[in-house]
Amino acid sequence: MHRSVRRLAVLLTAGATATALAVAPAGSAYAAPDNANNNTSRKLTQAVTAEGILEHLRALQAFADANGGTRVSGSAGYDRSADYAERVFREAGYVVTRQAFTFNTFITTAPTVFRQVAPAPARDLPSIIMSYSGSGNTTAAASLPTGSQLGCAASDFAGIPAGTIVLVSRGVCPFALKATNAAQAGAAGVVIYNHLDGPLNGTLSSTFTGNFSVVGVTKQVGQELVGLVGSGLRLQLATQTFRGQATSSNVLAETPGGNPDNVVMVGAHLDSVNAGPGIQDNGSGSGAVLELAQQMAKVKVANKVRFALWGAEESGLVGSRYYVANLSQAERARIALYLNFDMIASPNFVRFVYDGDDSVGDGNVGPAGSAVIERLFTDYFAGRGLASDPTDFSGRSDYGPFIAAGIPSGGLFTGAEGIKTANQAAVYGGEAGAAYDPCYHQACDSLRQDFSNDPAKAALYNRLRGQYPLVGNVNMLALEQMSDAMAHATLIYALDTSSVNQVAGAPGNRKGQTKTGDDGSGSGGSGTPDGSGGGLHDEHDHEPDAV
Repeated sequence: MHRSVRRLAVLLTAGATATALAVAPAGSAYAAPDNANNNTSRKLTQAVTAEGILEHLRALQAFADANGGTRVSGSAGYDRSADYAERVFREAGYVVTRQAFTFNTFITTAPTVFRQVAPAPARDLPSIIMSYSGSGNTTAAASLPTGSQLGCAASDFAGIPAGTIVLVSRGVCPFALKATNAAQAGAAGVVIYNHLDGPLNGTLSSTFTGNFSVVGVTKQVGQELVGLVGSGLRLQLATQTFRGQATSSNVLAETPGGNPDNVVMVGAHLDSVNAGPGIQDNGSGSGAVLELAQQMAKVKVANKVRFALWGAEESGLVGSRYYVANLSQAERARIALYLNFDMIASPNFVRFVYDGDDSVGDGNVGPAGSAVIERLFTDYFAGRGLASDPTDFSGRSDYGPFIAAGIPSGGLFTGAEGIKTANQAAVYGGEAGAAYDPCYHQACDSLRQDFSNDPAKAALYNRLRGQYPLVGNVNMLALEQMSDAMAHATLIYALDTSSVNQVAGAPGNRKGQTKTGDDGSGSGGSGTPDGSGGGLHDEHDHEPDAV
């Protein structure tokens, strides 16, 4: 039995699933063993555990529970999360700074209402408010664009009846442009329906100022409503939101030692969306960063390691963009590479590795050295007999600003609202035709899931629990495997980045670079036998969506 599976089996048989909802007190911090010098890949990957990460997730859940169910940047829930992370880093011996920034925040202050009023029978319709939507409460006839249903040109709305709620298809241009064109033509609200299967989680971006309601719906709901427009369709659309300037912060922690001219950065975003506590997105990544930092605290690194927990990622990568934009050219040049971990415990997961050389051919090529980082991860998985798949650098997570600055980047991802294929289910298990994370950007991305009003989702999670060890919305097996790969790569580069940027580690500091046969992490195959997947993070709508 694989070590991580055996460890999880012990965890689950000990009753951890039943007790995982017990949330740690807000003032507590999980403590790493103070005598641990985890200076080899084998020791570090054994020390970094899903159980340890879960302790941090319990704390993040507690901060959300105490602050309106969310940890969105600009809220008290986020501030308490950042305070906690700072304390964990300081207690582990790192040099910690908080980098404050201001941004235009978005918070919903009442539940969104989307309802078919006529023709009978009246019914509530599933929808997801677009981030940065304005407020409104309108009951009106529905209409369609008079030109292209995509609504990318102002002329597409010429002649629509004023005061209607207009139905627009996703695709080609940003959501904000569609909404703005409709509003300028006199629409009172906008409903954007997906052109793909699955829910539509979108953002209008922090620059959107239109004061009217904009929501997203599934392709199925959209097509049903489009078919009713000629039959007297009337809808109610109500949203209540706050948009305004807020202050948030990045939490940065670095090793006291290590070459300051050759910095290895490891990052994840700490904030959630407004809709929920964000325990998988991205408590999983930020919790893993905290656990890794604790377990690496005694390692004598050759290169300075800088851990970063980003704020306001869900508002358009605000924190990481601010950080990179405020680096001098000399400071940028000192960063050897950046590793990003955004969602690494999806319930219906795939082991995705960022495609540094665009081998799939439908994304972006990373800066020189990114392909080497990709190969380190794929070789690691292959050495353990685990498949992995490439996923594009789409620019929609915090690696984006680093890539734009020419910094080699890589990382891991287990999937958002993209749909798992039959080929992927054959390789990884789970449920084909379902989202990698069925609770993506929703209140149920939590350790405290409640599906009493959603029997279909309850049934899906019951089926997933039959295959995977799930604690709330967290797949503990995925978390174990991905955090081990994260630990392995971080240690390798903490000791020697020469494969990426030709800067060698200090003599005698290469013992973290294990050989084949030590722990299975030597050079192997690509680890991508399935060849499917990839291009999935463009479904992680952190920016105005154009597709």
